[in-house]
Amino acid sequence: MGVGDQSNGGRYGTEFTGTLLWYHRARCDPLRPYPEMADLKEPMMDPLIHDLLRFLWIVMIAYWTISALRAKKVATQESLPIRILAYWLPLVIAIYLLGPGEWFGHTLIRENFVEHTNTVGVIGLMLAAAGAILAIWSRYLLGRNWSVSVQKKQDHELISNGPYKFVRHPIYSGLLLLFIGNALIVGDYRAIIAVIIVFLSFWYKLRKEERWMTEAFGAAYVEYAKGTRTLVPWIL
Repeated sequence: MGVGDQSNGGRYGTEFTGTLLWYHRARCDPLRPYPEMADLKEPMMDPLIHDLLRFLWIVMIAYWTISALRAKKVATQESLPIRILAYWLPLVIAIYLLGPGEWFGHTLIRENFVEHTNTVGVIGLMLAAAGAILAIWSRYLLGRNWSVSVQKKQDHELISNGPYKFVRHPIYSGLLLLFIGNALIVGDYRAIIAVIIVFLSFWYKLRKEERWMTEAFGAAYVEYAKGTRTLVPWIL
């Protein structure tokens, strides 16, 4: 078989070699297996949006950590296993789900539910910033009465000013907004799962808190609850 031989074996061998070369190129750069595919790149979100989101989280965590040092002494609280399983573990899982996309490879939860555009990123960042401001403001008003888990504090006070005029748990409202904004910026289905996990954990916790608050403040809390919503003014 000569160099210029166009027999079936030579033709099929050439086609097979070409296929392998295309496959190798597609693996190395999936968006450019052919030169004409250069314009098919997905829209990219400005890295500044991610940087500002990280800044919001750092501010939140720093404020929470510093404020926790001034909390009142605990009178009673839930057991450690309940606190870990019901509150800490869901948050850890949710934060993991919001982590770098490379952690999830090409799984279904890595698929986008929204495009990674700057418009989506700015909307997500605005929601996250609004949530962080609401959570920090509510935490400030709660003062030394705040607790990381369901607890009864010594000399516990009922706070009903600021956002507490409208919702009974504005800290959770703010944190959920922060997670929702983060989810939009991530843009994958895994982020929706993270928000659902956080919501379920918060809902379990706030229901238990309301039972404890009713025991602590009696008719005053029942009357307060009648004029407010749980998380979203006039809705939920």
